[in-house]
Amino acid sequence: MQKGRILVVEDEIKLARFLELELRHEGYEVLVTHDGREGLRAALEENVSLVVLDIMLPVLNGMEVCRRIRHASDIPVIMLTAKDDTMDKVMGLDLGADDYMTKPFAIEELLARIRAILKRRGGTAAKGRQLNAGDLVIDTERYQAFFRKQPVELTKREFELLKYLVENRNIVLTRDTLLREVWGYDYAGDTNVVDVYIRYLRSKIDQRFDTNLIRTVRGVGYILENE
Repeated sequence: MQKGRILVVEDEIKLARFLELELRHEGYEVLVTHDGREGLRAALEENVSLVVLDIMLPVLNGMEVCRRIRHASDIPVIMLTAKDDTMDKVMGLDLGADDYMTKPFAIEELLARIRAILKRRGGTAAKGRQLNAGDLVIDTERYQAFFRKQPVELTKREFELLKYLVENRNIVLTRDTLLREVWGYDYAGDTNVVDVYIRYLRSKIDQRFDTNLIRTVRGVGYILENE
């Protein structure tokens, strides 16, 4: 029984073939492309469940492919790169990637992250509902947020972080917890990505509406409190 259809966009032929074989062994149907333009076409035209996307691609780089995918679709994207730089990770995630892996990586970890993302996506689709925290209202089915009835424009990652904060409102959440639950894995030693996204949320909610919805707990993490 096939678990879903995975698109692999990778120009390293041997790695692409290796990923294809491992994914098929796990029960996934697999499509493989070797350049950004063809990968983008397949992501938007084929019925795929998730995209494994390399950043360094010919014709069209992975960052641009991710940006164009996210503009048109909510397909989960895991980005692969040979670089290990925080700003590259932030850029990829801010463009809408669901996850990020640095080469070389263990295939078992990639498979685990794919399972986690597909499980979360399935759960979200089945539980579409409205969540409230004071003047903040978020629609988890339509990926929309409102504060004092005014729309708040959020990226996908910002929305997911805000959603988790609201679901756990009035509870102090550590950076490690937020990384594990929102990003879907332990982002060991690189928790400042959480701080970056908290700043994004504060600029769009706290600063815009002159409120203090998201509070820092020094040395621990963050808490979203009802007004």
